[in-house]
Amino acid sequence: MTQSRLHIPHPPARPGETPDFSYLRIPPAGLAGRPDILAPAEQIETLGTGMVRVLDEHGQALGPWNPHLTPEELRVALRHMVLTRRFDERMQRMQRQGRISFYMKSTGEEAVAVAQALALRPSDMLFPSYRTQGLFVARGKSLVDLMCQCLSNTRDMCRGRQMPIMYHWAEGNIFSISGNLATQFPQAVGWAMAAAIKGEDHLAASWIGEGASAEADFHHAMTFAAVYRAPVILNVVNNQWAISTFQGVAGGEQRTFAQRGPGYGIPGVRVDGNDFLAVYAVTRWAAERARARGGPTLIEHVTYRAAAHSTSDDPARYRPKEEWQAWPLGDPITRLQAHLIALGEWSQERQAALEQQLEGHVTECWKEAVSYGTLSEGPTLDPLSMFADVFAEMPPHLQRQREQLRRLQQQQATAAAGSDAVGD
Repeated sequence: MTQSRLHIPHPPARPGETPDFSYLRIPPAGLAGRPDILAPAEQIETLGTGMVRVLDEHGQALGPWNPHLTPEELRVALRHMVLTRRFDERMQRMQRQGRISFYMKSTGEEAVAVAQALALRPSDMLFPSYRTQGLFVARGKSLVDLMCQCLSNTRDMCRGRQMPIMYHWAEGNIFSISGNLATQFPQAVGWAMAAAIKGEDHLAASWIGEGASAEADFHHAMTFAAVYRAPVILNVVNNQWAISTFQGVAGGEQRTFAQRGPGYGIPGVRVDGNDFLAVYAVTRWAAERARARGGPTLIEHVTYRAAAHSTSDDPARYRPKEEWQAWPLGDPITRLQAHLIALGEWSQERQAALEQQLEGHVTECWKEAVSYGTLSEGPTLDPLSMFADVFAEMPPHLQRQREQLRRLQQQQATAAAGSDAVGD
């Protein structure tokens, strides 16, 4: 009698071993077909088993998914991606110097956020995860505002109530980032359902990592999106690692994450997440489908988290140090740069000048941000602000507490003024 054994998914390589990505199925660029935007999910299941790719290894754009963007549009996209990386690198250094308490880089994943932000309309509502800062950059949010949130200073958009990188931007239609994994998925579906009820031509988009797809919120969102055909794009960013857990633990060994879509009656599309053109094209296709009342789309972005999960993480403890260099889909910035060079619309010299310009811009933004206060130096937030933005109508007990604090502040200010007068 054969004894049953529990299967434990293991990553293909551990620290000290040779990186191994043989488990990835990567078809040639330009091979995937582009179906009609209203094609039934059961007729396009191959989009979830293959991979939409446009850019080949020579920087050439191939196949029916090529969005045929202009050189200027490509240069704008490249700038956003480089700026996102320069911003990340500066904030990582500031955390290491003790200037901010926490940070999470998006290195290697810039194409996902930037391409999708540019493919959607400004009126579309975004429900981000914590590695999609490119959404804010591409929609024009000031880096100073993002830095101030990480500093929890007097210009902090969250008034010191959220941990660093939990940004929001109501005017830019970007919902607050949540530290509770996957909550943004059902929120995005609910927002999309409301837009449809109101007869609006807007859609919602949301992002989670592949690890968070194991959360119940993922399935709740998929069910409601399918049943009510909500105009929503649900993105699973498969960057291979959920903190220290390999993507197989979330089910990636059995099927692609995109293949979960057809089980709900939702098209699932697997895309090369480091190919800016492919991500842009697939997002435009999904957006056109949603606006044409075709319902939701599940997109799996196959990419790689090049940096640590966060500044609290040491990836050298669970994966080979050189694994990022071995990633077969390359660097999204380098690939878009190579495409522009192949078109004769860019050069290494122009790239170097762009890098230098944006590094200077980030430096100037940081200088302004710290002028509004740091973790250790003033100015500081007014403690009275803790009572704001909590209730639509402040309850009596909080009104009393606010008044008590105001009187205490006045007494302290009077005492300080008297002490200064005696010193004079």
